[in-house]
Amino acid sequence: MKHPRSTHLAVLILTLAAWALEAQTSPARDSAATAARPPHYFRGMAAGFAASILGHEAAHVATSLALGGHVTVGFDKGRPTVYSGFDVNKDPHKQFLFSSMGLNAQAALDEAILDVPHNRGAPFERGVLAGGIATALFYVTIGRTASVSDVDFMARTSSLSKTNITLIYGGVALLHTLRISRDGHYANFFVRPAPVNEGGMKIGVHFD
Repeated sequence: MKHPRSTHLAVLILTLAAWALEAQTSPARDSAATAARPPHYFRGMAAGFAASILGHEAAHVATSLALGGHVTVGFDKGRPTVYSGFDVNKDPHKQFLFSSMGLNAQAALDEAILDVPHNRGAPFERGVLAGGIATALFYVTIGRTASVSDVDFMARTSSLSKTNITLIYGGVALLHTLRISRDGHYANFFVRPAPVNEGGMKIGVHFD
């Protein structure tokens, strides 16, 4: 049995794309508001988010190839799907590595961003962090019980239960979220500044 893995995060990518479009097309109300964030802020954040998701998928593909699998990409009921090429019954260990590597790669990348000294807070790296956290939260909540879920396959091919896996990856995502919330370089992580004369922050998409 091959392992199909569906991409369920398209809606999040589309949301970020909408934010990027809004940031690009909405006229600046105040020059001070424009200066409050880098040009194309949400475009950079959307690019980072997409890069994180692509890294997740690339890690699956690289793991399959490294372990001698014949990875293929296709569609399962219209959904983009990556197939490991392993027989779950004959190669459960290889299947476990394949299933876990996407989340592992994202967690490791987020950890590197938070640990390695550099000029923090750029829109692209914010998007990468958001992508890693969102993917982990997806798989430990609504994606936890899907028939093609990475969590489901990890539980089926190891001694870990879905609860164990949820606690591991959910705990890492929570830790990263707490670290981001306490780091001033990532202030206002999911919002954009409002014009100075309005004060506060704006959330969501603005329509004129």
